[in-house]
Formats: sequence, structure tokens, C-alpha cells
Amino acid sequence: MIVWLHEEWHSKYSYLREDMAPKGYFTINKNTNRGYRNLDVWKEAVDLYYSVDDIQSISFKVKAQVEGSVFAVSSNIAEDYCRRSIKENIQFVNIALASLGENYSQIFILFNASKVLEEKFKEFDNRHYSLENKLIKFNKSMIEKLKNGDYWKNDYILRKATEKYNT
Repeated sequence: MIVWLHEEWHSKYSYLREDMAPKGYFTINKNTNRGYRNLDVWKEAVDLYYSVDDIQSISFKVKAQVEGSVFAVSSNIAEDYCRRSIKENIQFVNIALASLGENYSQIFILFNASKVLEEKFKEFDNRHYSLENKLIKFNKSMIEKLKNGDYWKNDYILRKATEKYNT
């Protein structure tokens, strides 16, 4: 069964494992390395995984490729956040965007082969488009910081971002 972890996820993010909900995984064991859990792009990437997880009637190999490409998105967002360099951050967001492109191509082919229902494809497409645009915006802001000589704050102090993706 799928349930909501936090109320703010209820309207934005569709899925989360039931066994995680009572433990409050996003409020315990906070540190700067786990700050990606607060990023909307990471939450949306996790949610996108669940939107492809339930695709049926495809071969194991194809399903593994589809799940692998979408799984790589949230993983690369987490890894980019944990890097302490803007250049590395940009690199891993680019890798996440490449995985998103790969995943979209796979789902589009499955949709055209009638392996994905139109309603399911439209839902996936909207989620994918939202995440893709947020990652592009995020990367553009990091590139601007690099151009302006702003550098990653590597002091490991916990901060709350005042603006989306202008950390």
C-alpha cells in the first residue's frame, strides 16, 4: 500500500512506502549531506520512479532499463548535492537530465507500442516535464553562480534556502 509521508507531499508527490511514514525519515538524522531530501527536484524524481514502477506487460529486460534510467535521476540529484563543488554539481545535474531524456524516450516508445495507456503516459509526461524544467532552471542558476565567482559554501552549516534553487 502507498501512503503519504508528510501532508505537504500529499498534494505534490504521490507515492511513498507505508513502512516509512510512521518513522518520519525526513525529520530525523539531519545533516548537510542529506539536505537533498528537502529539494523539490529530488522529491519529484522519487515520485517519477513510482509512476513508471507499475508499468506491466513488458519484458523484464525492458522494465529493468526503464526503472534503471528513472532511478538514476534521484540518485544523481542526491550525489550532486553531496558534492562540495559547483562544477561537480552542474555535472551531476547534467547526468540526471540525460537519464531523464533516456527515460522519456523509453516511455514514449512503450506508449507508441501500446504498452502504456494514454492516461498513464499523459500523467508521466506532465511529471517528467515539470522535473526536467526544474532541473534545467537549477543548473542555469548553478552556472550563473560559477560565472559570478560564487562558490559552494563548504562550511557544513545547516541552512534553509530562502529561494528555490538559489542556495
